[in-house]
Amino acid sequence: MSYETIVLHSGGMDSSLCLLLAAREYGREHVLSLGFRYGQRHDVELKAAEAIAAYYGIQRKVIDLAPLPGWDTSSLIDHSLPIQSAERCPNSCVVGRNGLFLMMAAPMARSVGAHNLVIGVMEREGAHSGYPDCSRLYIDSVQTVIRFDLSDPFFSIQTPLIHMSKAETMECADRLGVLEFLLQHTVTCYNGIPLSGCQKCPSCTLRNEGIVDFYRRHPEKTPPAPFAGMMVCFRKD
Repeated sequence: MSYETIVLHSGGMDSSLCLLLAAREYGREHVLSLGFRYGQRHDVELKAAEAIAAYYGIQRKVIDLAPLPGWDTSSLIDHSLPIQSAERCPNSCVVGRNGLFLMMAAPMARSVGAHNLVIGVMEREGAHSGYPDCSRLYIDSVQTVIRFDLSDPFFSIQTPLIHMSKAETMECADRLGVLEFLLQHTVTCYNGIPLSGCQKCPSCTLRNEGIVDFYRRHPEKTPPAPFAGMMVCFRKD
């Protein structure tokens, strides 16, 4: 079967929003949801991605990878390590992950007739968290290599959320009419806790601050019940 695009879809809020944006642009039958099993801390997000893809009638594939040497320094791979923030980069960073996933997805894209990939990286989040592989500069570098590999000078990596804040992604989801669905069904928490998550890990902090920001901008809207009590946990500016 041929596809127009492959979306790197982890089951979190950002990648799921990218999936639905791609489905709207290309048609759900022309989009492939792609996940990776790489020894991550839990598989809850993969189950969420599978359920979301199935709900929207989008085909799903998962590639199984063994953890690479050096990845065990990340708390997402070494389950004995507590997830900790740091001034420069939290220990949840999996070095080279986005680049590796894109490089593996590209040959698959060619095999199914797709000429682009979609990934939900955000430069502001990368700058905030210290993740080095979330910038457009990084993605452009990977894109250059992929174009050489595939002998396709027009192959592209799309990053629809790259310049957005978390609150702006909520705005985007709201305009699509899928915000409440994504809040209820995606898993962003590094500890695999659904809905509002553990509210302590770096991923929860960024996502939940964005949710609070969005609903403060839109007092006429009511957050889903699991998130309503969370609103008081964040400082008002």
